[in-house]
Amino acid sequence: MLTIVLIDDDPISTFVTEKLISKNVKQPCQFFKYQSAKTALNEIYQIRPNYLFLDLNMPEMTGWDFLDNFDSQKNEAEIYILSSSVDERDINKASKYQVVKDYLSKPLIKKYIKSIFN
Repeated sequence: MLTIVLIDDDPISTFVTEKLISKNVKQPCQFFKYQSAKTALNEIYQIRPNYLFLDLNMPEMTGWDFLDNFDSQKNEAEIYILSSSVDERDINKASKYQVVKDYLSKPLIKKYIKSIFN
């Protein structure tokens, strides 16, 4: 079973992402959804997800803060930034993080899902 963590303060975005993945990935998936990056960071090492989708703009702790505090030695999740920002500076900054596999714009689309999960 694939374990997927969704970190986004927008529950509608999380709902859409979960439904799209569930519908287009053949393997069974277990989802862990967080509206707080801080809470997710505290629990992520016990969950040990295969995939993690991370929003950037969130209150309390941003996606950038999450990445700065995430210990990739303790978790081998493939991390994808899923953001509504199309700012080149964000895209360039994301590429500087070795743990980030790709920067995707919201909403997640079938084409992205096929490239991630195949």
